Amino acid sequence: MATTTGRHTGEYGEKVVAVEPGGVEPVAAADRHGRPRQLFWTWASPNLEFATIFVGVLAVSAFGLSFAQAVIAVAIGNGLGAVSHGVLSARGPRFGVPQMVLSRLPFGYRGNAVPAALMSVTAGIGWFAVNSVSGAFALNTLTGMPVLLCLVIVVVLQIGIAFFGHNLVQAYERWIFGVLAVVFAIGAVVTFAQASPGAVGGTGGVGGFLLTVGAAFGYTAGWNPYAADYTRYLPESVSGRAVGWAAGSGLFVATTVLTATGAASATLGGGDGSPTEAFTGHMPGWLSALTLLAIALGAVAANALTVYSGALAFLTLGVELPLAWRRAMVAVAFGVVGFVLAWLGLADAGTAYEHFLLVIAYWVSPWLGVVFADQLMRRGRAGLARLLPDTARWGWQGLAAFLVAAVVSIALFANQTLYAGPVPRAVPEVGDVTCFVGFALAAGLYAAVGRRWVRG
Repeated sequence: MATTTGRHTGEYGEKVVAVEPGGVEPVAAADRHGRPRQLFWTWASPNLEFATIFVGVLAVSAFGLSFAQAVIAVAIGNGLGAVSHGVLSARGPRFGVPQMVLSRLPFGYRGNAVPAALMSVTAGIGWFAVNSVSGAFALNTLTGMPVLLCLVIVVVLQIGIAFFGHNLVQAYERWIFGVLAVVFAIGAVVTFAQASPGAVGGTGGVGGFLLTVGAAFGYTAGWNPYAADYTRYLPESVSGRAVGWAAGSGLFVATTVLTATGAASATLGGGDGSPTEAFTGHMPGWLSALTLLAIALGAVAANALTVYSGALAFLTLGVELPLAWRRAMVAVAFGVVGFVLAWLGLADAGTAYEHFLLVIAYWVSPWLGVVFADQLMRRGRAGLARLLPDTARWGWQGLAAFLVAAVVSIALFANQTLYAGPVPRAVPEVGDVTCFVGFALAAGLYAAVGRRWVRG
């Protein structure tokens, strides 16, 4: 139970076309609403998009896996990310605050600035740019309009939804779910029917398999720092287990079906056009048009969440903005920066996507290690005072465990084009296990040094 009065007193409630007031303060009981089952489409809709599909494409075309190997690898990575997402989502109704405010429990107010800043950049700017590019290419292929104009249209829609806030974001995910699910289901059937599962891949070995697991985990677990943002408005009395199952299953089903579809499409060979054009090139004209429209709408569904949660994470840093609509204005600012990055990346879209996914996993994994170790060590004791803006609380134990684990795991195990650690250089078959090492090391370090902090 939250210990402070919420920022609302019922004036926001269930209103959809209304700007969500305030920032990251606890949600008052008068504004609580909704049911756990809504979380299925909240997390399925933003993953019914091309960025999800492209993870499966990478598994075959970049990491050298066969179709069967790719499906197993992405299912493992997606499953791990979905389970952690469900666990984090279940805590939202109890506390009524965003996920990065909950991160203050192990990190303290000041120490939490590091993961909150990383979340702001990777969500509100990085993912926003990635998804905007795929949506713009899809709209360009569908309509023939200039890519830049398509990018502007997609970005304006995304920022507009995030500007109004939580209720409109949730409503859009619900409204668009049926459309996206039907279109991508038909597209998946057609793709699987034409695919040649044994035609390509199979040369990636253990290294390619682990790279795919890491990339899939990075994609799915990349949503973990958003988890409680979309459960904090639920009534405190709802079942935490129901919340976790709905959120985790929506995430797992959407990511696994679409990454498998992407892996199947990679066995067909690609065209010379944009990635979205290559994906839809084998489809009948009517289905290709519907799929391109769905890709654009799916990009909007994903980025409505990324820019909204990125703005919340930024406010968690303690930035003082004397505005009633401070969250909304931060969302607009993030959208503008993301638009510029997307514009600059149009000419070389997709080249760095695999590296971006792995980098996400590099910081999310040790953050998760600290958060889960803290949750386990508390055994139900809330430590609610640490969610408040007490600037004296550094939380050096959580921050130290996070930083040491991140630096050590990246330095030794990272396997990127710009840098490869000594372990993958010596044993290429190991692939990239940075995220797994980072998680285990961070959890172990925090368990060793954080006991007094947890009891305090």
